[in-house]
Amino acid sequence: MGKKIATVITDMFEDVEYTDPANAFKEAGHEIVTIEKEKGKEVTGKNKEETVTIDQGIDDADPSEFDALFIPGGFSPDQLRADERFVKFAKHFMDEDKPVLAICHGPQLLITAKELEGRKATGFKSIQVDMEYAGANLVDEEVAVCKDQLVTSRQPDDIPAFNRESLKVLS
Repeated sequence: MGKKIATVITDMFEDVEYTDPANAFKEAGHEIVTIEKEKGKEVTGKNKEETVTIDQGIDDADPSEFDALFIPGGFSPDQLRADERFVKFAKHFMDEDKPVLAICHGPQLLITAKELEGRKATGFKSIQVDMEYAGANLVDEEVAVCKDQLVTSRQPDDIPAFNRESLKVLS
């Protein structure tokens, strides 16, 4: 049975960090629902390779209706964490022990939600110190899995490992 995956995303996301996992999740029978400030808006990746039309506005998105959360990297998570609605949304998944799949700069949203303390995690090189200050048990590996719930990776090169472990957690 496929899972319904909330995907929080806005402009300047890392193109391949959205498209590759999203395609892998869809191929495995999961549903991707993109969430931003407003439904119907088009957001563009920082490499201008991908444009994504938003399925749901954050004000209409109920986290209890989703099975998992996917946070692609790029500059998107840093913008989203400035909005308390996205922080609360992400916090729900961590508090409810639902799968959270965050790549590259994705953990920035979890730092702001104060949800990394004591969690094994990794992220892009430039946010690793921030993750340590947030209390994460930081590892510099292509993928980190914590309690069969939190899956994190560092960069686009890690996508195959990220997809593999994310699909295991989702199954």
